[in-house]
Amino acid sequence: MTAALPRISVIVPCYNAERYIGATLTSVYAQQWPDLEVIVVDDGSSDQSMEVVTRLFPQVILVRQGNGGVAAARNNGISHASGELIAFVDADDYWLPGKLRLQWDALAAHGAARMAYGAWVVWESMAPGPDADYLAGIAATAGLRERWSGPSGWIYPELLLDCEVWTSTVLAYRSLYDEIGVFDTALRIGEDYDLWLRASRVTEIVRVAQPIALYRMHGSNVTRKAPTDNHQAAVIMRALARWGYDSPDGRRARAVDVEHALARTWRNFATSHLAVGNQVAARRGALRALRCEPAHAGSWKILLRSMLPAANPGA
Repeated sequence: MTAALPRISVIVPCYNAERYIGATLTSVYAQQWPDLEVIVVDDGSSDQSMEVVTRLFPQVILVRQGNGGVAAARNNGISHASGELIAFVDADDYWLPGKLRLQWDALAAHGAARMAYGAWVVWESMAPGPDADYLAGIAATAGLRERWSGPSGWIYPELLLDCEVWTSTVLAYRSLYDEIGVFDTALRIGEDYDLWLRASRVTEIVRVAQPIALYRMHGSNVTRKAPTDNHQAAVIMRALARWGYDSPDGRRARAVDVEHALARTWRNFATSHLAVGNQVAARRGALRALRCEPAHAGSWKILLRSMLPAANPGA
């Protein structure tokens, strides 16, 4: 007799996503998972998002909170979840067909792993949902494993170099969060990166080497201002202070590679500030990048640009 499939709780944080949340939830229910609990956490929306949910998806568990940010919303959803496994999808993203089954099969094939993620496609669109031709084009690439491969197993060393895991592709056992905790609400940016680094210390994390979700890019979710802090570097430095370079499986991240990754984050920080005419912050970012990689020509170019008079970004 085949064992019953476990209940999966899907957490959907939502803030003013009335245009997209219908398509997002449709993609969740299209997974046809036999025991699915969907929890939408309204993070203080002021549009008609919740009216769309209650009208089209009355089976959804709806949790409301004041606007506290996506980390607080996901944590609130976890606290209401009854599933053995928990998945996340943001209210403007989209799951591809078979996503949950592929991840469940990956976890079943790697019995020690308590978390799975997968490849994704960046989708620049304001349409409510993808059309059939677009989905067919993605499906045609699913077998190109080299294209969609990524770190799998004890991936702490790889995570020190970049946040390889995207939250809308994560499926993990509830017991994992009971052990390591949930999203750190003190981190307004990078809270997901921090959580996956913590996860990588206690479990293998397996990757589905084909696209399983669409990461939507649209006008309202494109960052239009430079960050006040280098959140990515802060998360990496916090992990190094706590665990160093060594992976639980005995591998070790190379310090030079981590320094290169940190330099890249500071160059990105500096470039974003140059784009808005903030020369002082750009100079600070370039200097921090050079501290990590003193001979990097690109960082020197950014430093020199930061010393020129600021161009009018609105010109």
